[in-house]
Amino acid sequence: MLSGQPSRTMLRPAVMRAAHQLFDRPLILNDPVVVGLVPETSEQAILAAVEDHRTPAALRHRAMFTLRNRFTEDRLASAAARNVRQYVMLGAGLETFPWRQPEFARDMRIFFSDHPATLSWTKGRFRDRGLAVPTNLTFVPADLKEPQLGQRLAECGFEHDASSFFSILGVIPYLDAASIDSMLGFLASLPKKSEAVFSFAVPDEELNGDDRDERRADVSLSEDMGEPWLTRVGPADMIAWGSRFEFSDVFHLTPDLAQRRYFALRKDRLRAPRREQIISVSR
Repeated sequence: MLSGQPSRTMLRPAVMRAAHQLFDRPLILNDPVVVGLVPETSEQAILAAVEDHRTPAALRHRAMFTLRNRFTEDRLASAAARNVRQYVMLGAGLETFPWRQPEFARDMRIFFSDHPATLSWTKGRFRDRGLAVPTNLTFVPADLKEPQLGQRLAECGFEHDASSFFSILGVIPYLDAASIDSMLGFLASLPKKSEAVFSFAVPDEELNGDDRDERRADVSLSEDMGEPWLTRVGPADMIAWGSRFEFSDVFHLTPDLAQRRYFALRKDRLRAPRREQIISVSR
């Protein structure tokens, strides 16, 4: 990420979530707030690029970005049912959950965290859209490349002794191994019933065909934007990495399971992604 500037790569997930609202049925993720959140996600902008959004590559990206949010929100609902009352969104970017939160989240404290420069920019976009800050929402500036996540959260009212749920989507590729270890160590220090869901990027050697070609294009695009990928890891290694921190459960949403759970019987071409996958770790 360029010094003092907001992330440039956060726009793509928002654009894909907006396109999903306009083109795909049934919806995997119901996110009406993202449409028009920024000019790039407006209905006019999406429809002007309709042919681009119909390509196989665009469909695969839409499936990837909508699945990771839908799975996270499903797990969050289960966490709320076991009385988890803190939700932390790391690397939140242009996520919209706080402005479309369902009933189960209304008595949660939601911490919306991102790099300070990015967070300052996104807060401006929410204001421009006329989105008032929900009473249960707190913004937390934090650089995940620095080992001070717990301190930054505590400064904003996060209670370390309370069971919590974390979403960490599209973040792992931009961190080095030491930063990931620090983050996992912090998550492992949380109380019982806590959980974190994060996505990770699969390396080239575990992909083939279009998935491998598009992943290489993703890596190149991020490099050109000044936000190089530092970590790519296969599912087995990611599971082993999480297991080193002695979580009580490490759950991998395999592409086959995701296909059965979220994409079965669809009449469009959305399919469960393979080049980005999802793991949940629980205390």
